[in-house]
Amino acid sequence: MILHTALVLAAVAPAASNGLQDILGNPLVFLGGMLALMYFFVFRPQQQRAKEHQNQIGAIKRGDTVVLSSGVIGKVVRVEEKELGIEVAQNVTIKVIKSMVSEVRTRGEPAANDAKS
Repeated sequence: MILHTALVLAAVAPAASNGLQDILGNPLVFLGGMLALMYFFVFRPQQQRAKEHQNQIGAIKRGDTVVLSSGVIGKVVRVEEKELGIEVAQNVTIKVIKSMVSEVRTRGEPAANDAKS
């Protein structure tokens, strides 16, 4: 009788506790959970940083101090639609593409002759 009861409990017990294991063991649920985690921890922050960078680039004015992706630091002396004139030394101006600006350090006063982007 004891053996019969033990066999019945052994057969019934795993079936009752398999609910959570079945849900987590399902490959589609696991894959969906991993994709959701990747979205919230990788893709979404990257999209937010890219949007913030675009806003910074769009708001560059004459007189701002900027850091280029190459590490060059300079002062903006000319703003065009897709390019900037950066003064890196006294009377030394270089022309760079706006997307190469990695950081805007200090904000300058907006000038009347800045072209709107």
